Amino acid sequence: MKILLLVIGKTDEKYLIEGMNKYRNRLKHYIGFEYEEIPDIKNRKSLSEDQQKKIEGDLIISKVKTGDKLVLLDDKGKEFTSLAFSKHLQQQMNSGIKRLVFVVGGPYGFDSSVYAKAQGKLSLSKMTFSHQMIRLFMVEQVYRAMTILKNEPYHHE
Repeated sequence: MKILLLVIGKTDEKYLIEGMNKYRNRLKHYIGFEYEEIPDIKNRKSLSEDQQKKIEGDLIISKVKTGDKLVLLDDKGKEFTSLAFSKHLQQQMNSGIKRLVFVVGGPYGFDSSVYAKAQGKLSLSKMTFSHQMIRLFMVEQVYRAMTILKNEPYHHE
């Protein structure tokens, strides 16, 4: 199984890019991990929130392949401890899916078409974080999950 973290818009902050690269590089030893940015919509200021969500939704859905499992990072999603998330990832790996796709949406969330296509929702916290920070948090949590599964000393209970 591979994991794809799909995000809307580029990451602007250098410190976030450096952090993501650190964990993406570490993940190479555990699992195929891909990171893809869908460019921001041109002329988005002239579009309504619903129009933006629809266009972003079409772009997200266009990236999903047959055999993928689509999971949205959403404030109404399921919350896990790091240990429970590692077990969840192991279950996904054992299920035979080809690619697990986690998506960080745009500033207004997801279009209804994306919710309809999704097979799960994940929340990293009840708190609200910037869409850019969530990218780093998600990559780190996938890395943490892999080290838990390998019984390596990164995570402490």
